[in-house]
Amino acid sequence: MSEPQQVRPSVRLETLAHIDPDTLSETTNPRFRFKYIDISCASDGKLTLPSGFIEFVDAPSRARKILKNGDVIISTVRPNLKAFAYCRLVDGPYIASTGFAVLRAKENVDAYFLLSALLSDHIYNQIESYAVGSNYPAINSSDVRRLQLPVFTPKDQRAIGRVLAIADTTIEKTETLIAKYQQIKAGLMRDLFTRGVLPNGQLRPPLGEAPELYQETAIGWIPKEWKVSGLALQGRPGTSWLRTGPFGSALKGEHWRSHGHPVITIGALGEGVFTSEELLFVSVRDASRLFDFQLKSGDVVFSRVADVGRSVVVRDEQAGWIMSSNLMRISVDERCARPDFLQLALAGDVRIKAQIRARVNTGGRDVANSEVLNQLRFVWPDISEQDRIISLLSRASRNLISEQQKAAKLRLQKLGLMQDLLSGKVAVKVDEPEAGHA
Repeated sequence: MSEPQQVRPSVRLETLAHIDPDTLSETTNPRFRFKYIDISCASDGKLTLPSGFIEFVDAPSRARKILKNGDVIISTVRPNLKAFAYCRLVDGPYIASTGFAVLRAKENVDAYFLLSALLSDHIYNQIESYAVGSNYPAINSSDVRRLQLPVFTPKDQRAIGRVLAIADTTIEKTETLIAKYQQIKAGLMRDLFTRGVLPNGQLRPPLGEAPELYQETAIGWIPKEWKVSGLALQGRPGTSWLRTGPFGSALKGEHWRSHGHPVITIGALGEGVFTSEELLFVSVRDASRLFDFQLKSGDVVFSRVADVGRSVVVRDEQAGWIMSSNLMRISVDERCARPDFLQLALAGDVRIKAQIRARVNTGGRDVANSEVLNQLRFVWPDISEQDRIISLLSRASRNLISEQQKAAKLRLQKLGLMQDLLSGKVAVKVDEPEAGHA
């Protein structure tokens, strides 16, 4: 029989930090200038600093809580979204929304330790129990003060904070690389869908340098060798080239299973790839009823609601999966159009995005249907040039995908490390930092 797990001693948060120590008064000089931190600036430990200043007279009425470098802020509205952050502040002053609780670590308390503890599952469960309001859950100042944090010595707090700060720095560097690769890919995609790529692997000269290489069309200037047409001309012969997922009672909540036959939903559409953790499942019996909605290798799955245009190419391993009602299937004749070229056009051709925006129903949420897709006009290089465009963009995607996978792995590692350190399951052993975590 295993021994019961020991519960680590805990203390109230108010014994470790001053809660909302400084606020602006109503008599503040109307011309007082500051940078305003609202809820959108904080996310899962990170703070995005605004670039511009505003004056008190023009500021929202919620701009009241004074921030100092090293403070920790936690959102008290919808706290389940974890709009929490450690404040590394430059070029202030900074004022936070009253939707935050501002925590200023007391003497011999490490602020980064506070943030890490507040992001842990243990604190999340406490916050969930305090949150009130089903549509707009929130906690109040009293709830924040009585949150129970694990007890560690000042030295251990600094050590834990240091380890987790190093983990966050590594993640941030990876995210910076991701942003760089995303910019590179976006620029390349823009060039490829306006200039294309010649057999020698070089992009055509731009229109301004070689106008004789281009033709003017209804959707703009394109290379002379290209044509413009709708999707219908690229449809796969003998098939239903365009189909929407099942409606009505065919796929309702009671049909979902924890395993079985995979069903693709919008959540499973990543950046050109399927996200397996967002898959749903139905029984084999239900799947047999939905045969007409099963996907074939080479189909392009298209999101017809919300983020209209998000799309993925079905590979051999996904053949037979079922699409949900918020998706559409496009089947193309690969003698005329490569599925990967179509997917890249839907994802990155600015002309296609502009056409979609102009046609989707904006009465509440964006919704596309077969009529919208039939109205879209695509550019079509010949098959060999489509293949060259696909090859160049695939090469650009590899570094991006590699860094995205690395970032996801680092986040999981940090989460596991944080839980182990804060529970005392793993003892931390690092040198003392030279000067905090700024």
